[in-house]
Amino acid sequence: MSIELKSNVPAGPLAEKWDRHKFDLKLVNPANKRKHTILVVGSGLAGGSAAATLGELGYNVHCFCYQDSPRRAHSIAAQGGINAAKNYPNDGDSVWRLFYDTVKGGDFRAREANVYRLAQVSVNIIDQCVAQGVPFAREYGGLLANRSFGGAQVSRTFYARGQTGQQLLLGAYSALERQVAAGTVQMHTRTEMLDLIVVDGQARGIVTRDMVSGAVETWFGDAVVLGTGGYGNVFYLSTNAKGCNVSATYRAYKRGAAFANPCFTQIHPTCIPVAGEHQSKLTLMSESLRNDGRVWVPKQKGDTRAPGDIPDAERDYYLERKYPSFGNLAPRDISSRSAKEVCDEGRGVGPGGRGVYLDFADAIARLGEDTIRERYGNLFEMYQRITDEDPYKVPMRIYPAVHYTMGGLWVDYNLMGTIPGLFVIGEANFSDHGANRLGASALMQGLADGYFVLPYTIGNYIATHKLAKVDASHPESRAVVAQVNERMRRLLAVNGTRTVDSFHRELGKLLWEHCGMARNAEGLRTALARIPELRAEFWKDVKVLGTGEELNQSLEKAGRVADFMEFAELMCRDALVREESCGGHFRTEYQTSDGEAKRDDERFAHVAAWEYTGDDSPPVRHVEPLTYENVQLATRSYK
Repeated sequence: MSIELKSNVPAGPLAEKWDRHKFDLKLVNPANKRKHTILVVGSGLAGGSAAATLGELGYNVHCFCYQDSPRRAHSIAAQGGINAAKNYPNDGDSVWRLFYDTVKGGDFRAREANVYRLAQVSVNIIDQCVAQGVPFAREYGGLLANRSFGGAQVSRTFYARGQTGQQLLLGAYSALERQVAAGTVQMHTRTEMLDLIVVDGQARGIVTRDMVSGAVETWFGDAVVLGTGGYGNVFYLSTNAKGCNVSATYRAYKRGAAFANPCFTQIHPTCIPVAGEHQSKLTLMSESLRNDGRVWVPKQKGDTRAPGDIPDAERDYYLERKYPSFGNLAPRDISSRSAKEVCDEGRGVGPGGRGVYLDFADAIARLGEDTIRERYGNLFEMYQRITDEDPYKVPMRIYPAVHYTMGGLWVDYNLMGTIPGLFVIGEANFSDHGANRLGASALMQGLADGYFVLPYTIGNYIATHKLAKVDASHPESRAVVAQVNERMRRLLAVNGTRTVDSFHRELGKLLWEHCGMARNAEGLRTALARIPELRAEFWKDVKVLGTGEELNQSLEKAGRVADFMEFAELMCRDALVREESCGGHFRTEYQTSDGEAKRDDERFAHVAAWEYTGDDSPPVRHVEPLTYENVQLATRSYK
């Protein structure tokens, strides 16, 4: 049966949709909640907050993560802050302004109603986290502090030095562990989801592998929630933790869940440059640094002088020059392309000329080193440990790198995918950020989905569906388990000559060159011709050590890279069909005379959602039109 994209956005004025919808949703009697089981895959900010909240409500929750503790989720790596429309600085912020900034930041490629709801509930997130003891920075008088982030002209970002993700995660973790102690949540660590079990068209269970013993097990419930993060590691080098992968969402896609906008990946402008072939990941330096750091390169090509020897008149503060309204706080996609542009002109700095300066000399002279140390001390220390350069004395060197993915499984207003009973939250879904996420909005979305949206909408699903009991003896369950075991057997049986990482690195380079910061039809077709060949080589020549009945990280990586090999093709297909530039999707054929992204609202003001039709047939592209009733489609300008 072909996929049907019903957004289920409620009627009525934008500002009233969510409150009206909450009232119209069917409820589950408190005494009945304990009779219902919900499976939550992922325990980062989205999954952890969802599992904790559902447990608090009284549901029987199973939460799964492949780390040894929910504290190790990749959410811990978020540094700079979390957005909320509190307007504490009294600088003109509002729910409407956060909504508009987010829609504009995503280059008008997100669903209006979802984004407005996100802005609405953002104000509740801060109160929730303060109540949990999250140590947000405070002003001298005790009020919560705010700082600026890219794509906004107000200060709405709450932060805990450069450890915001870690502190928010510890808040969600404490709530989660409280429910574990209360018996409403059972936590399954070191457990990886390998497939989704769909019975009678509804998501009813998952297949997992115990990563220590190798045991393959099945788990069943009334609904499945995926909070498994993004797929940036398809590029091999990214700011993501090494374990981050696409497998959970991709396996759900192969079971019937539509995958939306897979080509929408975000390049972060503030990363430590690639140092050599030895690297397996890249390190993010928080966007918050651009509050006080000034980005520049020499005006002259090939200027190899030390930065301190280059006078101000011979420096090009190119973001301040090109985008005077936003300056160094221009959005990530624009800042990243601008850095690539000056490096392509031969004005880049550092080894290979692939870097630009992020300079704090002016801020230190104006505010004093102690103030800068108080704001960014742990970030400066991290940079110095990695590069052996002191950013208090010399400018940081930064360059864009793959960071976040705006694409993900398609979901409706209730956060449910095209498979009934499959809910997708946080970075794993596509819903809120369009073609480019504004900084400090990922933490906002993950906690909004987990604490304040899903607990309402999943209850409505359970209340309106009578579900028969399903267990491991069900034919569909046995079939999926057999397929999982056969896939692992195949990986182990190849016994070739190349490591998993060597294939992953080659795939990543191919994608970075042809589907990275800039794309064009010729490059995408080159990638689409090469990826199937590389995938065939992988299944013929990969060497996976060990067995399936033990702790086997080689097998884990092989399964994830096998999914990346297929998913990369979907990304390139999506990028090739979208003949426009918008946000992080920059097609070089579609740009203005001054190098800005050129949208095509006539043909592409929609969400592209792909349906899997089999390994031997191309996926089908479906479209959800995006209608803007409350904001006017406009050329995105930060000048």
